[in-house]
Amino acid sequence: MPRPILATIHTDALAHNLARARRATPDARVWAVVKANAYGHGIERAYAGLRAADGFALLDLDEAQRVRALGWRGPVLLLEGVFEQRDLELCSRLDLWHTVHCEEQIDMLAAHKTNVGQRVFLKMNSGMNRLGFAPQRYRSAWTRLNALPQVDEISLMTHFSDADGAKGVQEQMALFATTTQDLPGERTLGNSAATLRHGAALGGSDWVRPGIAVYGSAPDYPQHSADFWDLQPTMTLAAKIIAVQTLQAGDSVGYGSSFVAPAPMRIGVVACGYADGYPRLCPTGTPVLIDGVRSRTLGRVSMDMIAVDLEPVAQAGFGSTVTLWGRGPNGATLSIDEIAASAGTLGYELMCALAARVPLEVSP
Repeated sequence: MPRPILATIHTDALAHNLARARRATPDARVWAVVKANAYGHGIERAYAGLRAADGFALLDLDEAQRVRALGWRGPVLLLEGVFEQRDLELCSRLDLWHTVHCEEQIDMLAAHKTNVGQRVFLKMNSGMNRLGFAPQRYRSAWTRLNALPQVDEISLMTHFSDADGAKGVQEQMALFATTTQDLPGERTLGNSAATLRHGAALGGSDWVRPGIAVYGSAPDYPQHSADFWDLQPTMTLAAKIIAVQTLQAGDSVGYGSSFVAPAPMRIGVVACGYADGYPRLCPTGTPVLIDGVRSRTLGRVSMDMIAVDLEPVAQAGFGSTVTLWGRGPNGATLSIDEIAASAGTLGYELMCALAARVPLEVSP
């Protein structure tokens, strides 16, 4: 039989979370962001849960082709735009909208031979300092684009750097509003944190772009949990206990003997490790669900195994199910944010780092 580990994608939770983002900004249309292979969920697996989106936003042409192959005929947006001039040919053929964030991309458009104008999203760098035109150069970039016969419509966009924190979005929104005053075109503002935390302030946004929230992770954890935002886990990672050990006081567990039993206790060995995508840096005490009951890890995470404390679950043993994150038995859940925080990272990384060797199934 195959190794007893499984990741499950919950399409009902994807649909729920997408609807939750829409409720936060009811006057805006919603992009479902499916970059990074739908945050590790798989575009093809996630698609059924995200079909109620108004459009799909993603990173590269391969992802765009996959969305079109699934039958999607609505808007598809390339969030980083094109990387070389020949990419524009595929944009024309697949009817892709694309971001323009630098002069070189305008040059590519100017040299592109086409009879059909393209929809572009002109990005402003309002403080993130990754992509986009500085405010003092933004209007001149818009003027250049507007003069090109290769461009049919120009939308306006920016990205918030501090929507999840105390600084918020007001400063960047004010700069964006001042810079784009009187410019025509739809506006797209709002990542997950901005959409959930500042939805009422995004009244001037025609589109929002929720990413991580759609996948059940709180964008401002630990200030707020997924439950606080009414987000459901969209990915479950679960494995079975493949061995049980009985320790005496003073016995250690795992490499480096980082956990030493203070008293006699039973531990389970789980068929999951860092080669499966579980974070190696998770210390003793990282939460797990054993047959739906909350417990903890013990000692270091190995390549293929994790030790867990069986003391809270007297009936647990060989073959018991251990939920590493997501949905457990009997309605129990374990947020991926808790595991990520224990490892000093974010839920984004855990989703995207799920290893190819872990079998995946889709649950409606």
